[in-house]
Amino acid sequence: ETHGITFRIQISVKELLDTDVLLKLLFHLPVNYPSALPDISVNSDQLTRAQCMDVKDKLLEQAKQHLSEPMVHDLILWIQEHLKYVIKQSATVCSEKPTLSKGTSIEDGIWMLLLHLDHMRAKAKYVKTVEKWTSDLRLTGRLMFMGRIILILLQGDRSNIKEYLILQKTSKVDVDSSGKKCKEKMISVLCETKVQPQHKRFQTFEVKEYSTQDELQKEFETAGLTTFFSEFVPPLLK
Repeated sequence: ETHGITFRIQISVKELLDTDVLLKLLFHLPVNYPSALPDISVNSDQLTRAQCMDVKDKLLEQAKQHLSEPMVHDLILWIQEHLKYVIKQSATVCSEKPTLSKGTSIEDGIWMLLLHLDHMRAKAKYVKTVEKWTSDLRLTGRLMFMGRIILILLQGDRSNIKEYLILQKTSKVDVDSSGKKCKEKMISVLCETKVQPQHKRFQTFEVKEYSTQDELQKEFETAGLTTFFSEFVPPLLK
């Protein structure tokens, strides 16, 4: 009632050279859908990450044309018909994308997200999943463990950060007390904001463990995020 609904659809599409492409589409419909656009995530083992992002962008463009009317079925029909053209266009413009960096358009899109997780029962599997998602979505930052505190700090394109959040909330990333796979229900978004000039840009995503609060605080200070630590971390230690 407060978060809308999320569902997955898998479709097989005839692509170039008559090969089948399995598209895994995830739609999150907000409570005010269809007056508001859905969040869309696209994955496929046969496509590159860049191609998946292009498919997602094209679907969102189509969604805007159907605002205020049910659209998911129309979007699926559209991508089944136009996937080959989207992929062709993606290959054509790929070499042109770096020229965008001449301005500040790419940097303008860099955002930061700080998440708090309550626990990880299947820690090794959970960490591996987070590392894969951040790699696929070209996100950098830290997965930080300090005692019982678990924090995920991410930097990257805002649309990729939003897609990460959808994956984090809808995928079975952990196990419950009986050992069955389960979704992450104990997650808090502590902060989501645009990266500022005083903030250090992380170049990689790393998993780190800290023995003391001082070590964790130093990590935030080194990244120019002292105020973030002061505001969000101490309440978690109580």
